[in-house]
Amino acid sequence: MVKRNENIAKLQAGYLFPEIGRRKKALLEKEPDAKLISLGIGNTTEPLSTHIVEGLHKEVTKLGTPEGYTGYDDGAQAQAFLDKLKTRISKNWYNEIISPDEIIVSDGSKPDCGRLFFLFGSNVSIAVQDPAYPVYVDGSVMIGATGKYNSDTEEFNNIEYMRCTSENDFFPDLSKAKRTDLIYFCSPNNPTGAVATKEQLKEMVDFAKKNNSIIIFDAAYSEFIKEKGLPRSIFEIEGARECAIEVSSLSKPAGFTGVRLGWTIVPKELKFDDGESVGKDWQRVMGTLFNGSSNIAQYGAIAALSDTGLSEVKEKVNYYMENAKIIKDGLEGLGIKTFGGINSPYIWAAFPGKKSWDVFEDILTKAHVVTTPGAGFGMAGEGFVRFSAFGKTSDIKEAVKRLQENL
Repeated sequence: MVKRNENIAKLQAGYLFPEIGRRKKALLEKEPDAKLISLGIGNTTEPLSTHIVEGLHKEVTKLGTPEGYTGYDDGAQAQAFLDKLKTRISKNWYNEIISPDEIIVSDGSKPDCGRLFFLFGSNVSIAVQDPAYPVYVDGSVMIGATGKYNSDTEEFNNIEYMRCTSENDFFPDLSKAKRTDLIYFCSPNNPTGAVATKEQLKEMVDFAKKNNSIIIFDAAYSEFIKEKGLPRSIFEIEGARECAIEVSSLSKPAGFTGVRLGWTIVPKELKFDDGESVGKDWQRVMGTLFNGSSNIAQYGAIAALSDTGLSEVKEKVNYYMENAKIIKDGLEGLGIKTFGGINSPYIWAAFPGKKSWDVFEDILTKAHVVTTPGAGFGMAGEGFVRFSAFGKTSDIKEAVKRLQENL
């Protein structure tokens, strides 16, 4: 028999969201008539906007014609369309602070995080926010970049866990952080909903440059930032082009969780210690492991990134942020302290003195509402539960009502 991958064997229990799914299934087997409302996984619920659907329909129809058909993106027609998409991302999403040729279009920020593990390999040290999106840690374990799991600390060796708590405004104390090769950082943060200020990101950039580190900046929720003056991209910060990569996506703001389209930005200035271009190696990784984003998804993205499309995207974002306000107000009305939910679709609720999985089970069994236990995002998430604003407003209101009646 083939020997099991020892790195995957190091992973603890199940990945967070499949474990939540398992517990939902167990409840429904016990109570088949239970009507569950999910405020757990961040999956969009609202249909694609009219302009996006029209754009998809128009271009998909062309694929059924000899002159409109495209295959791999190395053909002239397909490449011209991809260049148009990159230009729109550069102009309409980044206000041209990024060049189109620094953008690699993909099927989403999560898959790109996975391919970035291949780019840097196993011989690197890692730093993550704690709490953090589980992909950063689990992916590092899978590629072999971590040590063994320490059951005493409930953490992996060779990972620097940067504590992000209410006491430090969910931004790590970099004066206490060890030097690592890679720093995974998400803003607006999943799960806490915190958004780093320009001053905080400048501190992070200066820290990375001082230590010859590279920041992997996850900006998947940037469109949910409402307050003026908060940065939506790491590249708004002076010096970031020499030390950062950014991943982003249309999944949450445009409802592309199923359509699948995102991108990664690798600036020309970013180099390895031998002087070689990081972007050049990234192109090689993508060319080897990826055949390009679906041409159909690209058609939808072109429509989403038009003036009309962006206006409709804003409407979708506002819809979910209204949901966030309903959840946040409802929880605080129960005396529960919350964070996030203002510039992020996630509400981070504190349950001091309680285990987050116990709170998850309590809410699931009593209110039939699905949440996400904070411990699944790291040790600093213990005692917290994440509520997602992605859902239909009628369901959000019903969920809050159930919480008020059962907590």
